Amino acid sequence: MNIFTRRTARPASEGAVPDSVAIVSALPVPVVVLDGDNRFRSANPAAEQFFQLSFGSLSQISLADLVPPDSRLLAMVDQVRSQDAPVSDHDLTLDSPRLHRTGVAAHGAPLPEMPGAVVLTLQDGSKAQKLDRQLNFRGAARGASAMAAMLAHEVKNPLSGIRGAAQLLEQNANEDDRELCVLIQDEADRIRTLVERMEMFSEQPVECSVVNIHEVLDHVRRIASRGFASHLRIVEDYDPSLPPVWGNRDFLVQILLNLVKNAAEAVDPQGGEIQLSTAYHHGVRIAVPGSRERVHLPLQVSVRDNGPGIEEEVRSNLWEPFVTTKRGGQGLGLAMVAKLVADQGALIECDSRPGRTIFRLSLPMPPANQPAPTETKPA
Repeated sequence: MNIFTRRTARPASEGAVPDSVAIVSALPVPVVVLDGDNRFRSANPAAEQFFQLSFGSLSQISLADLVPPDSRLLAMVDQVRSQDAPVSDHDLTLDSPRLHRTGVAAHGAPLPEMPGAVVLTLQDGSKAQKLDRQLNFRGAARGASAMAAMLAHEVKNPLSGIRGAAQLLEQNANEDDRELCVLIQDEADRIRTLVERMEMFSEQPVECSVVNIHEVLDHVRRIASRGFASHLRIVEDYDPSLPPVWGNRDFLVQILLNLVKNAAEAVDPQGGEIQLSTAYHHGVRIAVPGSRERVHLPLQVSVRDNGPGIEEEVRSNLWEPFVTTKRGGQGLGLAMVAKLVADQGALIECDSRPGRTIFRLSLPMPPANQPAPTETKPA
């Protein structure tokens, strides 16, 4: 029996202190009890969510079925038993076919009532780390945006003069000099294109409205399946009960098209697959800079592919401009995605390993006074 979900028979009364079972069950931190063979004897609801398994499933397996034999977590549990004292470890990676967590903090302690048993608490710090990196990027992006706008204005004007002068010189130049004049014009055009790309990072007002995210996903899927992803299998896994999101429809289309295009370029043309999914998740809240308000982001859109994954050294700088692993790539696609996401008060994170890369976009719900979106017929 799972003691963490057992209900007390005593009636609740005003001012009564809940028993330890109710307290552990209410904790948002995953808590499990392992017996001497590392089999799960109890797990609170947060632990079920952490392992993505019900207690009925957890009770049929052991911790060794969820982590590799050389895992530091197993070594820590053994140390708790050998020392008969609490032991902690941090920044653990739990990676197996059934489980993938990084930045996990673990605390173990012996349970005197059950010889050989260990109470284990776990905390997944990966989401906090990703959120912290994205918020840092958001702050840096604002400074870069102002610089981009200034540079774009200051550079484009003299470029026009340089290109015009090269055109005039070309009219009276000999064959060799004419070739140089054309080269000057081509380089001026290239620099102008690069400056215009930088202009995309400038601060612009964003108009948000109520958006049917499934209509947006359907639009993106049709564009992809008729173009750059026509040779790939695109799987849809939508939650039909998902409410509308609050955002900018054009920005959402641009974000998802960019993510799907990246996935299409990453996977093997033979056997490559892209999955688009939606779901409702509780608990994702971010602080609004300059206020005490926290925005709830329960609506999640995911783009998943079965490609080789993103190289580990690139992941920490994934959202920064000019970071790319593509041959000939400019490294502006995901930086633009991060900016458009931040402009809408949303959140994006990436979870990647060989054979599976997932981009998760967390979006807010519309304000209560906003009408539902009108349905759009497929094009």
